[in-house]
Amino acid sequence: MKKLILAYAFLLSLGLIAQNDSQLGIADIDQGISQNSYQDTDTPPSIALSETFEEAAKRNNIAHRKLTNLKDIEDGYYIIAGIFSRKENLKRTIKKFTRKGFAAGSIANSENGLNYVYLEHHPFGLEAVDACVSKLNGRYKGDVWILEAEKEVFAEETIALEKVDYQMLNNSDTDSQTSLPKEIHTPRKTLLIQKADQYFDKMWYAEAAELYEEALKKGKDNYSFDIIQKAGDAHYFNTNMEKAFHWYDLLYKNYKDEMSADNIFKYAHSLKGTGKYARSKRLMRLYNRKMKKGDFAKAMDDGAQTRNEVVLDKILGTEEKLDIHNLSINSKYSEFSPMFLDSNQVVFASSMDSSFFTTRRYKWNNQPYLDLYVAKMNEESQDLRNAIKYSKKINTKYHEASVTFSPDNSTMYFTRNNYGKKLKRDKNGVNHLKIYMSKKVNGDWIEAVEVPFNSDDYSTGHPALSQDGKQLYFVSDMPGSIGQTDIFVVDVLGDGNFSEPRNLGPSINTERKEMFPFINAEKLYFSSDGHVGLGGLDVYEVAYSKEEGFGEVVNLGKPINSNKDDFSYIVKEETQEGFFASNRPGGKGDDDIYSFKRLVVEEIPENLNAIAGVVTELITGDVMPQTLIELLDENGIKLKEIVTGDDGTFVFEDLDGNTKYTLKTTQKEFFDNEIEVGTRDNERMEVDISMRRLKEMIAIEDGIKKLKTEMIHFDFDKSYIRKDAAEELDKLVEVMNEYPDMVIKIESHTDSRGSKVYNEYLSDKRAKSSRDYLISKGIAPERIESAKGFGESQLLNECDGTVRCSEANHYLNRRSEFIIVRM
Repeated sequence: MKKLILAYAFLLSLGLIAQNDSQLGIADIDQGISQNSYQDTDTPPSIALSETFEEAAKRNNIAHRKLTNLKDIEDGYYIIAGIFSRKENLKRTIKKFTRKGFAAGSIANSENGLNYVYLEHHPFGLEAVDACVSKLNGRYKGDVWILEAEKEVFAEETIALEKVDYQMLNNSDTDSQTSLPKEIHTPRKTLLIQKADQYFDKMWYAEAAELYEEALKKGKDNYSFDIIQKAGDAHYFNTNMEKAFHWYDLLYKNYKDEMSADNIFKYAHSLKGTGKYARSKRLMRLYNRKMKKGDFAKAMDDGAQTRNEVVLDKILGTEEKLDIHNLSINSKYSEFSPMFLDSNQVVFASSMDSSFFTTRRYKWNNQPYLDLYVAKMNEESQDLRNAIKYSKKINTKYHEASVTFSPDNSTMYFTRNNYGKKLKRDKNGVNHLKIYMSKKVNGDWIEAVEVPFNSDDYSTGHPALSQDGKQLYFVSDMPGSIGQTDIFVVDVLGDGNFSEPRNLGPSINTERKEMFPFINAEKLYFSSDGHVGLGGLDVYEVAYSKEEGFGEVVNLGKPINSNKDDFSYIVKEETQEGFFASNRPGGKGDDDIYSFKRLVVEEIPENLNAIAGVVTELITGDVMPQTLIELLDENGIKLKEIVTGDDGTFVFEDLDGNTKYTLKTTQKEFFDNEIEVGTRDNERMEVDISMRRLKEMIAIEDGIKKLKTEMIHFDFDKSYIRKDAAEELDKLVEVMNEYPDMVIKIESHTDSRGSKVYNEYLSDKRAKSSRDYLISKGIAPERIESAKGFGESQLLNECDGTVRCSEANHYLNRRSEFIIVRM
């Protein structure tokens, strides 16, 4: 989040906190799992975080190979299900896999002319191994292997090191006279890395990250613990979690034993920030072990779900019904910290106006400095429009943000850099934040003054007044803080006097960051990365009453929270309408303000009409999970589809009463199954579906391999394909599609009635009729070697005309057989 906690310098002071175990307390830290995470069992995990891709693949007996200089592909690891040389088979197979829900495609190898059909692509090798071990979450039962692919590589041009402008480094801000650290040059550091370190030490993380990236591209000689860690940290503090994860992941693979608890925490949060909840969960277990000075390696095998993981499971499984909109006042820069001014106006922080000019930018994240703006609120759409700068008496050339107003709007508190005639810095060169207060006189705000609990040695900010204006909540890293930043409260005594600050305590504050408080008569809301959450900063609520104080901290869940930073939440409790800020994907800029409104769900009379059942294998009776079932109407149009659960069950709900439907069941290696079922008013219809394997049609009789269909029978003296024969031939088409190299020959037979010459002619017409039907269904003509009639020369019984036979016995002789030539 390139935002107030970063952009207007709240963490400037925090950057000087030592990153070691002794300064980090033990608390309930958020852990991450997702719906696709590893299940906690006594079975060893398919991969261990300390393993390389090659080690994990070998341990799980997964074949793999690597190809380079491939065209038009994305680098990564592909799960391969087949290799094809013929384009028609390739396209058909990809289409089949895509129809079954796989992200299928192909990779062409120009060296041998082969095409590799893949089911999934993963950017990381260990994730590909885990997918193979899980059989793609049980969706694919065939053999697979992993192809590590790299696109065409071109020689990188040598990048010349630009001369370091030390004058610029020392005087980039007019008011900044901080000198560079003396101990900066080491024999091994290039000028490029020295320059990156200087930016990093000044907390200019956007520029530092760019230089570290450039240095690391030059070769593995720069892959030291310090440089990789700083590359990850620079992106982490700039909340580019994708790039932070890349470097933390590399740090873990190469320097796991040297990583501190803080390194592990940031790594875990970068995993959550990129949606990798399963791995984040395991890293947070390791973090907790590290914090408790336990066995560092043993943490990876701890299978028991922690309380935090259970809480996160609940967060991931629930989602509030809210209508969320990105506001029209958002720009490509940062907008956040909204606050109600009155019933139809909102004040917020933004850097949009200063970005129009050539101005100094805040080096933390390369964003312009922030000012306060006021905008009108459209009550119906919850949008903010016509934003203008709030007050010249309040806005300066440095940061102003996070405002709160007294109930009568006569007093305001806001956050600003520690600023007099110039920026003030502590002995370490850090410019802290302070809370300022201004009074309204004759309709105008007067010059703001500091509150007495500010300090030049620590930061205070994010003020929030209680609804009666008697308590002022704020955020600080002052002495007595539990973590990096805590929420405190003071009593507003009047005449510019306040009580001593009180820490809200460990039930709310953690050893990480708590910030952006907002309080009304019922609840306290705040953001944190120390409580259990989805990643980055999440918004939490705590019920509050004067009699009982604060209750339990509760995560607001989705869609308010995401795996990015979500913060500065304000709400009207009576209507459940409000605003918050987030840097989630899909926004207009760095941080955007979103409005939210609770959706009113219209009550609909309960509909009990349903079709439910279980899918099993015909021969064994085993239940069939992950089987696709489509619900079709009387015209064959698909209405719904569902995949059976682990127990093979399914249910279609909210159906029309007294209506006929068709259930079409599809599963790889099985024949499609269609059955008709009708609903009754307010009843649940139970059906059982049995599936027959395709390979059961392949059998050997008298040493000859045949496709065993039900008898393909013909009416007397006819050669057209009857409906029952078409159903059997359709099954044969399914088998031949499953085995694309199969070639067959068709042999047709008649009974003994009629002349032998005519019977041979009739049977030949029947054989060719069967062949034509298969071709019409997409079977290539060259896959049918021959279609020949044998007349009455190969009867199945004694009905050769010399004995009296029933019609049923003659009927058995009218048949077609399908002999497998090769497959």
